[in-house]
Amino acid sequence: MYEPNRLRTFLAVAQTLSFTQAARRLGLRQSTVSQHVRRLEEETGRPLFTRDTHTVALTEDGEAMLGFARSILEAHERAAAFFTGTRLRGRLRFGASEDFVTTRLPEILEAFRREHPEVDLELTVELSGTLQARLEAGRLDLILAKRRGGPTGEGRESRGGGAGGADGEGELVWQDVLVWIGAPRLRLDPDRPVPLIVFPPPGITRARALEALQAQGRPWRIACTSSSLSANVAAARAGLGVMAHTRGLVPPGLVEVPARAGLPELGPVDFVLRKGRRRGATQDAADALAAAILAGGDRLHRPHGALPG
Repeated sequence: MYEPNRLRTFLAVAQTLSFTQAARRLGLRQSTVSQHVRRLEEETGRPLFTRDTHTVALTEDGEAMLGFARSILEAHERAAAFFTGTRLRGRLRFGASEDFVTTRLPEILEAFRREHPEVDLELTVELSGTLQARLEAGRLDLILAKRRGGPTGEGRESRGGGAGGADGEGELVWQDVLVWIGAPRLRLDPDRPVPLIVFPPPGITRARALEALQAQGRPWRIACTSSSLSANVAAARAGLGVMAHTRGLVPPGLVEVPARAGLPELGPVDFVLRKGRRRGATQDAADALAAAILAGGDRLHRPHGALPG
């Protein structure tokens, strides 16, 4: 039988694509993480990751193991909760970024409510910067949001910082990169300002897009502004302009803008969980939902190759 701790380690590496980040998340040494993965690969008789000095990626067998690992751990946790007789109660105010509207987050929330029917779960969907501010003000208990990424993500888990900033606190769920997306037939005129589709302030993707264009010295204009992801996607599908978006969450009907358009690179982005300062039953419920999201984090995005570890 596959040992649960090794499966948890496998999931952490699969979601962060980094042995260093997985070790930080689990509170283990990196050598222990490597040992857990190596032993799991020995038990399966299959390589689960391809890795070199710069990248980590799931193999085809690793992708298959994701579903098995989740199922085994969920059954393990249900059994533990049943025999210990623990029942979570109370009110939990959870905030999620607009990015997750079209992902499988609802499946994770549905499973959580089924497992913990006495928890009153309240969901807020907002911009990441707004969620960060509400958490700081004590108006939310747990958030799943974006923050600015860095070259490696090293050392950001324990430092304070601005809402959604590169130094924001949080537990890393996964890392991705921001890209320019638009309608498949959209063509940008190099002699005219770049038409932008953006969220209002304090949108992280808005700030990154404007900063990158300004650094390149390329003129731009706002073609559409909305706090609704659906509205911005509709504007992009209509060919009104381009928008900065997470590569692993590109909505159907939109594609990455080709490199020949000459738009600047937008860099990495982190998706993190942050908890509020409340204690007691609320903290227990927040811990349980955070664990469920971390266990199913790979279901929140479509893999797009390996990212720098």
